[in-house]
Amino acid sequence: MTRILVVDDEPQILRALRINLAARRYEVAVAADGGAALREAADWHPDLVILDLGLPDIDGIDVIHGLRGWTSIPILVLSGRTGGADKVDALDAGADDYVTKPFNIDELLARVRAVTRRTALHESELAQIHIGDRVVDLVSKTVSDGVRLTPTEWHLLEILLRNPGKLVSQRQLLTEVWGEKYLKETHYLRQYMTQMRKKLERDPAHPVHLLTEPGMGYRFNP
Repeated sequence: MTRILVVDDEPQILRALRINLAARRYEVAVAADGGAALREAADWHPDLVILDLGLPDIDGIDVIHGLRGWTSIPILVLSGRTGGADKVDALDAGADDYVTKPFNIDELLARVRAVTRRTALHESELAQIHIGDRVVDLVSKTVSDGVRLTPTEWHLLEILLRNPGKLVSQRQLLTEVWGEKYLKETHYLRQYMTQMRKKLERDPAHPVHLLTEPGMGYRFNP
């Protein structure tokens, strides 16, 4: 049974999420502040953390840093902060995804399934991935139907495919592919994503797999 730690200082949200998650056979623990969250995570070792940023004692970004100091478990931020800078800060700190309040419970549950599924994937399952009509093989670095990708396209695509459902920040992609000196060159990402969509998506103008989250980053939707 998947263990989920829900961290929020609003009792009604804790109660609603506990009920909805338990009904779907998740094991749930709750914490109302950052200190309790860090202690519960260390003692209970959850498989996923759903985290509010506006906590009464420790800012949620600091909780993310505290968790990332010793664990790589997925962190799904659930916050009333809707500003782009807050989302980017959370992603750069190590969050896996970001949902804003008020939220739709079905969307939240879909994000939970996506991040838990990603952590359960094995290398063999990542070897061949379908994107529209194409089959991408990360082991042999080939795409079906003779489609050819450049080394940079492969690098970008592999980061996204190895994180299915995860919102990968622009900062992470630019740093990993080009280096920290290129953090402002977001047009690089736009150009390469356009090229990859033309090669991989059925309808490049309306992509369903290689998605843009404006101002934040990109996501591979399996």
